[in-house]
Amino acid sequence: MEKFMLSRGVALMVSDSGGELPAMLLLHGYLSSGDVFDGLTAKLKKSYRVITLDLPGAGISEVVSEVHTMEWLADVAIGVLESCGVEHATVVGHSMGGYVALEILRARPEMVDRLVLMHALPTADSPEKQAERERELKVLADGKKDVLAHLAPEWSFAPQNRKRMAEEIEAMAERIILTDDEGAMAQLRGLLARGDQSSVLSEKAVPLCFILGRHDSRVTPERAEAVVADYPAAEVVWLEESGHFGFLEEPEKVAEVLLEK
Repeated sequence: MEKFMLSRGVALMVSDSGGELPAMLLLHGYLSSGDVFDGLTAKLKKSYRVITLDLPGAGISEVVSEVHTMEWLADVAIGVLESCGVEHATVVGHSMGGYVALEILRARPEMVDRLVLMHALPTADSPEKQAERERELKVLADGKKDVLAHLAPEWSFAPQNRKRMAEEIEAMAERIILTDDEGAMAQLRGLLARGDQSSVLSEKAVPLCFILGRHDSRVTPERAEAVVADYPAAEVVWLEESGHFGFLEEPEKVAEVLLEK
């Protein structure tokens, strides 16, 4: 069921599959929205009460400031869980959503049954990545969001998947076009403000899973392998045929991992 909801005073679009089931919160990435998980939700909802939302600044949710920090986005997501009467959940974050998930764990560890980071790492951005984000912020400030819509979606998928994922690429481009410019910049400034979140995982004991793509150009396998080596107790799942959107490129495998008890 889709509904509008106020969380921490912010108007949000929320989807809740309902039912007396364990809860799972799915958090989307930058320039995306909650409906990107529709296909995944269909595979999970018999076993989980799946909750998704358009994070502030995304989809049709509200933009409230020039900077939407990961900490603040996490607090808004916590408010959604509280409004839904959810005391604890499996928290799954894709890309930027992974950074938000880490901040939920930092703020409210008792709410997190299991943390799943999809194409996201707790380490800080490299100087090169920070510079890339700065360039992207200028593109948005110059009113050239269509450039991102043209380039970003295709490069998000593994080369061998781009032809068969044409509809998803088109849908992703449309999400970017429909994203409020101010909302996109607020999230991007929040990403620029993010520091190293590794301490969250060292301080909070929770079952941890990384889902990573062998053809991910944003979270490269080389970098990911070096980071996950620091978490020997974590489950690490490599999607051999995926880029940055494994839950779209290899949905059955991702669903199987998320359904693990």
